[in-house]
Amino acid sequence: MNERLIIRSFGAPHDVVEHIASEGIARPLKEGEMLVRILASPINPADLNWIAGNYGIRPLLPETPGSEACAEVIDSRSTKFPAGARVIFLGYAHGWQKYCIAHENEVLQVPSAMDALQCALLKVNPATAWLMIKAACSFSHGHAVIQNAANSGVGQCVIQFTRAMGIPCLSFLRRKEDHDFLRSLGAQAIFTDDAEGQENARDYLAEQKLKATLALNAVGGDSALRQLDLLEPQSLHLTYGAMSRRPLTIPNKFLIFQNLRIHGFWLSSWMKQTPHHEILDVYEKMLCMWQQHGMTQRVDSTYQLADFSAALDRNSAPQKCGKVLFAGKSSFA
Repeated sequence: MNERLIIRSFGAPHDVVEHIASEGIARPLKEGEMLVRILASPINPADLNWIAGNYGIRPLLPETPGSEACAEVIDSRSTKFPAGARVIFLGYAHGWQKYCIAHENEVLQVPSAMDALQCALLKVNPATAWLMIKAACSFSHGHAVIQNAANSGVGQCVIQFTRAMGIPCLSFLRRKEDHDFLRSLGAQAIFTDDAEGQENARDYLAEQKLKATLALNAVGGDSALRQLDLLEPQSLHLTYGAMSRRPLTIPNKFLIFQNLRIHGFWLSSWMKQTPHHEILDVYEKMLCMWQQHGMTQRVDSTYQLADFSAALDRNSAPQKCGKVLFAGKSSFA
């Protein structure tokens, strides 16, 4: 038996997501294809926008959500991935289901010893963090990264990657109760995301003789403007999210006198524009560092597909700490 979640129309997840069961995969495998069992698939903000119909990609319906997933190969007509191999999806996974067919060019093998929940979180957040840090090309001695939404999935990855690379990172966040958690990941400089935190960060940069040359923005609005004000001339400001739902209105001084480079980053766009062999190379290098340094992302809880309503409730709960995932067994981490 197979089961999956589908949407037949766009709207609020509670209103349009359905749980259905079927007899299984109906067609035989073609050359290069595999039957895989989904081990875990998270609920990401992009998935909720995808379901609402206001994401950058609008699917044909009916369709199964789930942008990333970890899976085990059950049957294979691929010489690259034998039965028993553990994989993650490089494209849109449609991971909110029990079984599916995947092509060998759509997946990347990961070590079977890695935790399935952590594997299911590898595609989006770590790659986004890794590629944005790499976008700055090189960091000279005394250069630093600044980021807001430091307790987000990407923020957690930025902290761990910059720590491993020896790059100073200044992290801004609203929830003071997350300070201890971020320090456990290796964060050394944490500030409140407000005017006072901005001035404290400015003092810290001066005391440590650091220059902020890369800013990572997931919030927008005033938070992003405070980042711009901390950057050195000719630095890079990357926006990859808009959690405040407020636009980034850029004062002329940052363009004329500071000559700041202001760009956006979207992993899906990078995937489309990058040759397959380069995508594989990036993920393999990123995965190597991830394993070497024991990196992790925080998991809040797991739910079975049939419990999707409770999973959606938990995902929007104020007390949620980390990712909510669909997995074989429901639990709180």
